[in-house]
Amino acid sequence: MAEQVYFHTVQYYETDRMGVTHHSNYIRWMEEARVALLGATGADYREMEEQGVLSPVVKVECGFKKPTTFGDRVGIRLKIAAFTGIRLTLGYEMFRESDGETVCTATSEHCFMDPSGKLLNLRRSHPELFEVLKAVESV
Repeated sequence: MAEQVYFHTVQYYETDRMGVTHHSNYIRWMEEARVALLGATGADYREMEEQGVLSPVVKVECGFKKPTTFGDRVGIRLKIAAFTGIRLTLGYEMFRESDGETVCTATSEHCFMDPSGKLLNLRRSHPELFEVLKAVESV
């Protein structure tokens, strides 16, 4: 996948009393970027769920580098850092569009399960989805 960037404009309600973006919003933006960019590769979340594949977040780590404020346009670069067919780790770099400064680096880890909560190995249960994600990882 050629580098794709998802953009989010900081909303007033996302800021705190100090006028900076509240840290919890970065995790929401990660989800927005993940859904948009993975959907563009053929790993659409809605279609996955219709096929009985759920992908909950099992771990999130964020490193906050610089603050963002109301009106800032934040770019989010997303890459697959690791994929086993059972677990998926995504890496994020968020930057302020106006000056290119990195504002946050993060990772999220996901597993795959069926609606009953049983872990899935996509290589066996959904080989077409496995191949899509594997191809994106290798780019």
